[in-house]
Amino acid sequence: MYEILKKTVWSDQEPRIKEFVLNAPEIAAAHQAGQFVIIINGETGERIPLTIADKDVKAGTISILFQEVGASTLMLGAMKEGDKLMHVAGPLGKPTHIEKVGTVVCIGGGVGIAPVHPIAKAMKDAGNKVISILGARNKDLLIYEDKMRAASTEVRITTDDGSYHKKGFVTDELKGMIETEKIPVDMVVVIGPPIMMKFVCKVTEPHKIKTFASLNTIMVDGTGMCGACRVTVGGKTKFVCVDGPEFDGHEVDYDEMMARQRQYLPEEKMAVDICKKKMCHTA
Repeated sequence: MYEILKKTVWSDQEPRIKEFVLNAPEIAAAHQAGQFVIIINGETGERIPLTIADKDVKAGTISILFQEVGASTLMLGAMKEGDKLMHVAGPLGKPTHIEKVGTVVCIGGGVGIAPVHPIAKAMKDAGNKVISILGARNKDLLIYEDKMRAASTEVRITTDDGSYHKKGFVTDELKGMIETEKIPVDMVVVIGPPIMMKFVCKVTEPHKIKTFASLNTIMVDGTGMCGACRVTVGGKTKFVCVDGPEFDGHEVDYDEMMARQRQYLPEEKMAVDICKKKMCHTA
């Protein structure tokens, strides 16, 4: 059993953003930047893949951050400090390849800021200049600003509505850095909504900047057996859980990936409605 040592509510706007610090010493010791875990909150719980946002090896803890977008994450978000998760499997997936390349731009959109955090930290520790671009719909949905400032050489922030720092999108800031400021960018790592990752890659591709996208697809077993997380990369079928989660962003078929992400929306909405009714009834 994995105890929830600390629970943080980052945003009360729906879908709510929450973070758990879990007691998981073996996972903390083995984890490398870019890897994830699959959690099950109880006997009837669904398998939920979540990237490790932070760790403390000495304390034996890992941090996971999630949005309450489905029935399983709604039930997960209702758990309290002191409660225990039934299963936490990991670390899973291939870790980010960390090396000194020069200037690395780490881009996080929404809750994608959390999983980009350990990557930015590792890239900076390797001797790179790390410029992080953080994007959110508004100021209240921006997470991990202080952590990202500590993990980066420089941080730039955009909000869709202009409520904090620059109004616009992460792609606007990236394009300005490359084309207007003429900053020599050696590598880009992007994590966030698929549509955001797609357009970040469209910005970097003409400039031949190596770009890695960390994909968050539908996933079941996390070991490459079920095929639920399959994506097309460079015209070939890949499994996000074992071949990724990071891939050459210029080779990912984002349109196919987004279409597959939408295929269970009616069932997901039905599950959320049922879950909310049950939670209200038992509250």
